Amino acid sequence: MLSYRPPTFLIPCRMESSCLDLALEGERLCKAGDYRAGVSFFESAIQVGTEDLQILSAIYSQLGNAYFHLQEYTKALEYHRHDLTLTRAIGDEVGEAKASGNLGNTLKLLGRYDEAVVCCQRHLEITKAIYDKVGQARALYNFGNVYHAKGKSICWSGAKPGEFPEEARTALRKAAHYYEANLSLVMELGDRAAQGRTYGNLGNTYYLLGDFESAIAAHEKRLLIAKEFGDKSAERRAHCNLGNAHIFLGQFETAANHYKRTLQLARLLKDRAVEAQACYSLGNTYTLLQDYERAIDYHLKHLVIAQDLKDCVGEGRAYWSLGNAHTALGNHEQAMLFAEKHLEIAKRTGDKSGEMTARMNLADLRMVVGPKSNPSMQYMFPNNRINDPDPLETQPGHLILPGKSKLELRNLTSFLEKS
Repeated sequence: MLSYRPPTFLIPCRMESSCLDLALEGERLCKAGDYRAGVSFFESAIQVGTEDLQILSAIYSQLGNAYFHLQEYTKALEYHRHDLTLTRAIGDEVGEAKASGNLGNTLKLLGRYDEAVVCCQRHLEITKAIYDKVGQARALYNFGNVYHAKGKSICWSGAKPGEFPEEARTALRKAAHYYEANLSLVMELGDRAAQGRTYGNLGNTYYLLGDFESAIAAHEKRLLIAKEFGDKSAERRAHCNLGNAHIFLGQFETAANHYKRTLQLARLLKDRAVEAQACYSLGNTYTLLQDYERAIDYHLKHLVIAQDLKDCVGEGRAYWSLGNAHTALGNHEQAMLFAEKHLEIAKRTGDKSGEMTARMNLADLRMVVGPKSNPSMQYMFPNNRINDPDPLETQPGHLILPGKSKLELRNLTSFLEKS
């Protein structure tokens, strides 16, 4: 029996159908969150091939996005570049704008900020030329993201907000400029969700520039929009960021209220890591308020969660903070016990700086305790790692590290939360 062979004019259609079907399945899998399987289907679609360059462009774009989500940024860059080359070749301006934006975002995460800026500029130029206001808003937002990331990347690790090198401040000012331009446009478009994201990023940028009043104003608007949408995660982030900004204005009670709400929402969302972070921030805030008993309570809660999560760095911070609070209360022997625990963590994590400062501080504390001290205890508080809290007030029996000022609040608060 002779096998059936389709006419040659039907073969291209069959090829197109196979390529498109594979691509559609890849898209479905990516939307479902299975990016690895989606990549497999997209790459199979490319192997099958297509003569429709628009379909091929879409596949390149989707592959780039899938690899982006998989955090394989070099592969994402490769496919977004293929997409950009193809869209330029076929004169697809809308596609070129999107490809430029995707390429800019990928380059940003690779730390190649100057190249990312060029892509963002092209994205913005095209969207302006074709009067695409939604596209313009995205381009402006991406521009802000690139300068925001660049500014943070060159900040001094030991500096507090507002005291970064001029290069960082210049990048952050540009970020604020582009976020403000984006905000104006998304307000015109009535896109409340986009406004919320921009207010959050703008607030974080103002915070890094040391403009805490503007940061608070932006985060309060971000909080309002989060509540409108019932977005508890965004609401939690806004409260955390508001707490951070109020700390730097010396408004400690207000900061504590925001951190308490952060803690409530973290528990509601069952996010143990954020719950630990909120307890840590509350402990430090009550240290500023000189309510050391309450500070100890929150630091103990932080310690328990850090141990549950096997977070050695967090556990070390908790021991350091507990030792600091007990020293402030004059409980020097208890402080030394926590200091010994912290020393163990510092040694285990290879924190040489912390270990060295621990020895210095222990020597000071032993002078206070005198003969009652255990001679086997050779160490005291480790030096601050980048994210450890500073002792802020010198109280009777409260040690303070050399060269630290009560105004240095940079490490007291949690990390800035992304919008």
